[in-house]
Amino acid sequence: MARMRLEEVPRPEARLSDGSLASIVPSRFAGGFELDVAGTPQSHVDLDDPTHLHFEYVARMGAVIDRLKMPGQPLTAVHLGGGALTIPRYIAHTRPGSRQQVVELEQALVDLVRENLPLPRGAQIRVRIGDARAGLGRLPAALTGNVDLLVSDVYAGAQTPAHLTTVEFYRAAAALLAPDGVLLVNVADGAGLAFARRQVATVRAVLPEIALLAEVQTLKGRRFGNLVIAASAAPLPTEWLPRLMAAGPHPAKVAHGAELDEFVRGATPATDADATPSPKPAASVFEL
Repeated sequence: MARMRLEEVPRPEARLSDGSLASIVPSRFAGGFELDVAGTPQSHVDLDDPTHLHFEYVARMGAVIDRLKMPGQPLTAVHLGGGALTIPRYIAHTRPGSRQQVVELEQALVDLVRENLPLPRGAQIRVRIGDARAGLGRLPAALTGNVDLLVSDVYAGAQTPAHLTTVEFYRAAAALLAPDGVLLVNVADGAGLAFARRQVATVRAVLPEIALLAEVQTLKGRRFGNLVIAASAAPLPTEWLPRLMAAGPHPAKVAHGAELDEFVRGATPATDADATPSPKPAASVFEL
């Protein structure tokens, strides 16, 4: 029998509330599967190896997560934006016994992922349906002040909605964190990095200890890409910085301290009154 071409492999699909189409497609280069929403790759999942973090910014998040508490120690984690649940799967695998809550807007997307990319048996991952910001107020009260990790990675298509980029939003998110808890934010931006600079200024208005992780050319504003903000009320251990650089993916850059002061110079925190969505990438960004 002739071998099926990748384009001919059946692709499970679901129509989301805004009319966009979500589909699960085989990954062309990395093995496993990708969740695609309206032509934008949202997540990569390797069911055989949950530690395989293919997307560059997700691998950088994983490098930070690996340094929380003691290796293998369970975490209490909250994820705003579910996608294909890549990071929750990673934590469940590397830190058994972790308790995780996920807030995802689209029930149809959750159903699509659960049916076609099932979660590992025994993973303590609770998925709640709703808007990420509104969902913060519906989480169990016992989480307040006790969350080790909060991940904000919310996209409507290829953009982060404006109401999830403000001081008011980050204050509500930070209220969940333990004294040494860490917030991770995925920020997408392009030339000039005006949005990313403002996001760093916004997060720093709430959580003063910050590091910024990105690919070198992205951090220089020379190409559209993802930057990861790691922030906490407590000082981030200085030994993290060289280890995060070494962890990759490469070429890696970690901005901190005076370098970050220069990065945000002139940027004002975003508020509910003046926030904007993240910039929309050109279609060519996702072309193979």
